Amino acid sequence: MAKRKATQPSKKAVHPKKSKKIIRYRRPLNINVGMIIFALIFIYMVFSVITYARRDKVQFYEVQEGSIVNSKDYTGIILRQEEVKNADRSGYVNYYVREGKRAAIGTRVYSIDETGSITSFLADHSQDNVTLTSENLTELKKQLTAFSLTYDNNQFRSVYDTKYALESEVMEYMNLNALDNLGSMMDEAGISFEQVKADQAGIVSYGVDSFEGLQPSGISETSFDRSSYAKNKTQSGKLIEKGAPVYKTITSDQWSVVFPMSEDDIKAYGDKKNLTVGFSGRDLKATGSFSVITGTDGKSFGKIDLDKYMVQFVSDRYVNFEIVSDRVDGLKIPVTAVTKKDFYLVPMDYMTQGGDSSDTGFNKEVYSDSGTSVVFVPTEIYYSEGNNYYIEMDQADGFKAGDYIVKPNSTERYQIGASNSLQGVYNINKGYAVFKQIDVLVSNDEYYTVKKNMTYGLAVYDHIVLNAQTVNEGELIYQ
Repeated sequence: MAKRKATQPSKKAVHPKKSKKIIRYRRPLNINVGMIIFALIFIYMVFSVITYARRDKVQFYEVQEGSIVNSKDYTGIILRQEEVKNADRSGYVNYYVREGKRAAIGTRVYSIDETGSITSFLADHSQDNVTLTSENLTELKKQLTAFSLTYDNNQFRSVYDTKYALESEVMEYMNLNALDNLGSMMDEAGISFEQVKADQAGIVSYGVDSFEGLQPSGISETSFDRSSYAKNKTQSGKLIEKGAPVYKTITSDQWSVVFPMSEDDIKAYGDKKNLTVGFSGRDLKATGSFSVITGTDGKSFGKIDLDKYMVQFVSDRYVNFEIVSDRVDGLKIPVTAVTKKDFYLVPMDYMTQGGDSSDTGFNKEVYSDSGTSVVFVPTEIYYSEGNNYYIEMDQADGFKAGDYIVKPNSTERYQIGASNSLQGVYNINKGYAVFKQIDVLVSNDEYYTVKKNMTYGLAVYDHIVLNAQTVNEGELIYQ
């Protein structure tokens, strides 16, 4: 029996399973010199920005021309020679002289009409025949201008005072003009009235208060309490009682302004013999003799005696003004910018010029094993005063205390040692702090006015350190 050959199972082809993992190709890091330099520059820039942001900035001030104005307003009380005139009978008063006009002896000032016939006559006949003149309007405009320039919200009652004063002025002008125009008609109508003439020459004013007899020796702090101040002014056509004030005469052009003084005012003006004042709301300045007086309450008051412009204030008892100090022009710098520095003093006639240069300086003695010799040292001059120059102290390449300098073309020697200090500021035009001397002319709490056009000083538009205590000389300045 034939053997059957065993058959083996057929093998199927097996395909390997595909991998889904992707391996990226890493390119090698190529570091070259350019990248290193760029990285260093970037790090330096970041460091510089951070350092600059954290650094304290030095503030500077640009020097300008200017002056210090110590402006302070004062309120003074006006004293003058005044004599009040009272009515010798009751009746309706009509004025013939305008406020602030000068009247000679015998001038018709006002009239008294016991029946009121003048007032009725003017009311019936003056409406169409009387107008304000250009002079009247000019005076009213001046009063309005002065009021607008001196108005104070804290003194609102002055609005009513001005209103009543203007109304009184208008009525006065109208009545005066009517009396001039209608005088003949009143004579024809047979209206009788008593005319009162001036028995004394002077300026006529119709405002009467309680200060006509006040003397400087009677001044006190209560004299300036305007809340209780009252001034009576009778208008034309109004009824007046016998014995009541009807007008006053100012008999002299001499007048005084008295004002309270603080301790600072006494220090500033106590030794002055004359003061110049500018009056608020008026383009007027006047100079008068000045003195300090003591009031009845022991307080100090200033008194300025004047002989001009009295008529401009004839209707006023109080006046606002400022004291005009001598104006000094120069360079204006902050007080905080000023510092002090010490310098050596050397005689001017020891200065010489370098042999091969145009530099100026001094011949300094130097000592060595081979003997004594003279070396020229260029020197910066900071200031000159009298016969001396101010030079830098204790510089490495300069002069120290005890050094000798030799006078040109002479054997005379001078030993460095004498010193003095100067006021100055730090100029930063070159990017670092350089001391510049100043000469103070006037000052206040915030600014100095210093002399301009100094040989070794400041110039307009120079940049200086605003606070001198924040830097040192020679320090680089980052603005």
